[in-house]
Amino acid sequence: MSYKLQIGEMKASYVTDKEIWSHFNYIFSPRSKNSTTYKFVLIKSIIENLYNVNDELELNYFNLFGSFTKIYWNLVIHHQLNQINMTGKQAEVQKILLEFQDKHGIDSSFVFDKLSDELQLKIITSVTKRCKINVMGAIYGDTAGSIYDFDNKKEMIRLNASFYSFMQRFQKVLTYLTNYQLALFLEKFNGYGDTTGLLIKVENVSKRSSLNKFYKILTSFYTGSCFYCGRSKSGAHVDHFIPWSFVQADQLWNLVISCSGCNLSKNDKLAADVYLLALIDRNQELVSKQQIQVREDMKVYTSMKLKSLYHYTVENGYTAYWAPKGS
Repeated sequence: MSYKLQIGEMKASYVTDKEIWSHFNYIFSPRSKNSTTYKFVLIKSIIENLYNVNDELELNYFNLFGSFTKIYWNLVIHHQLNQINMTGKQAEVQKILLEFQDKHGIDSSFVFDKLSDELQLKIITSVTKRCKINVMGAIYGDTAGSIYDFDNKKEMIRLNASFYSFMQRFQKVLTYLTNYQLALFLEKFNGYGDTTGLLIKVENVSKRSSLNKFYKILTSFYTGSCFYCGRSKSGAHVDHFIPWSFVQADQLWNLVISCSGCNLSKNDKLAADVYLLALIDRNQELVSKQQIQVREDMKVYTSMKLKSLYHYTVENGYTAYWAPKGS
């Protein structure tokens, strides 16, 4: 049984777009054994971490299942949604989270990011241990081992290069499809809500409740002046340079200080490429600082990765370039 595999070796060096679409069509179809939401959440977690891979396209389990845990917590605890297609039953990861909630007396209003760092780490560790058994082999089996390999001992997944390129090129569509299929699944096995309402919840489960940690880091190295217009104003915000609606992750190298005017005006648009060059220069300064080099999100950062992300953001439909008025 693939879902209990401890090591899965990649069985193809190249897969075509047609073959990959076929795999996704199978995963989202009734032919795939989707008794829980695991596969949908794993796909969302991979998408969220596309730019956390190293040069070998390897992604460590801490990042992968950190995302998985956050999504699951917000679905199970915050939104109180059952994750298995059997009445009166609970998915194994669901049980783990509910036990943590009960043990620590955590109110359901708490999203994952509001928990202490220590508690988050404990929960991620427990979820990762369970996911090694129940999750890693599932999509591997559905795709005949062609899109990634994994090693539970090394706690690493390695993406097929052609699959990685596919996910970059079709990231927006895949995100929509996965969110929609997850909402459909949840609608069938939860006694309330509709697809639209559930879809809104699913689309926002990855969103960080606060970016204050990043604000403190950025302002400790730079003045409070706006990255875009250069003016120093009160009410500064942390802005995702590449819109959060596309990248759906919080990496320091993609975050800047923005005044409220620029932040509201930019909204979900992509800043003009002159600001991409400015961000590359800013990040070059950041990675020269020892206390920043040790951060997980900066260890895998390269200027080429940021340029690639910018390119694929445009390719995914973000073509309304933005710049501050008067610039």
